[in-house]
Amino acid sequence: MKKVLLSFAFIALFITNISAQEKNTNDKKWQARFRWVTVLPNESAEIGTIGGNVEISNNVIPELDFTYFFTENIAAELILGTTKHDVKAVNTVLGNVDLGHVWLLPPTLTLQYHFNFDNFRPYVGAGGNYTIFYNPNPGAVVDVSYKNSFGYAFQLGFDYDLDDTWFLNLDAKYVGLNTDVTVDAGIATVPAAVDINPLLIGFGVGIKF
Repeated sequence: MKKVLLSFAFIALFITNISAQEKNTNDKKWQARFRWVTVLPNESAEIGTIGGNVEISNNVIPELDFTYFFTENIAAELILGTTKHDVKAVNTVLGNVDLGHVWLLPPTLTLQYHFNFDNFRPYVGAGGNYTIFYNPNPGAVVDVSYKNSFGYAFQLGFDYDLDDTWFLNLDAKYVGLNTDVTVDAGIATVPAAVDINPLLIGFGVGIKF
C-alpha cells in the first residue's frame, strides 16, 4: 500500500512539474509595438568663430520596438526608428545659415519596471542610446559632419490591453543627446557643440507573443 501511495505521489509531482513547465513555456514573454512618434528637439549650441545658436526641426516618424519580459514586472525594450531633421544656424555674425538636413538612427535600449492593474499596465524605464548621423545635406555650406554619440534615456508610458494579445500604447521618452559638428563654410571651418535632447511622444498598437 505504501508503494502504491508513493507511486501516486511521484505521478502527481511529475504531472504538477509538467504543468508548471508548460505554463512557463506558454507565457508570452515578448511584446512588439508599432508607434507613430513625434520628435521634439530641445536644441542649443555653442558655435565657434561666428557665434549664434541652432534650430532643429520637429518630425513625426514610424517606430518599431521589441520588449522582452524577464519577470512579470521587469523588462527590456529596444527601440528602432530613424528621423530626418532640418538644421539651421541662427543669430550668427553672418545672420541665419541654412545647414541643410541630416538623418539620425538612434537605437535605444531601456530597462523597465511594469505595474499591473488588470488591463492597465503603466511602466517607467531608463537606459542608453547610441545615435548614428547619416546622409547629411549641407544646405548653403560646403559640408557638415556630425559625430556619432552615446546618450541616456528616460521613459514613461502605459499599455492598455484590448484582449490577451493586442494592446494600445502611449509612451514618452527624453533622450540626452549631443554631438560635435564641423561646418565647412568654404572660407573657414566652424566647430560647434550641439545639444539635441529630444522629447519623443508616441502612440500605437502592440502585440504579445
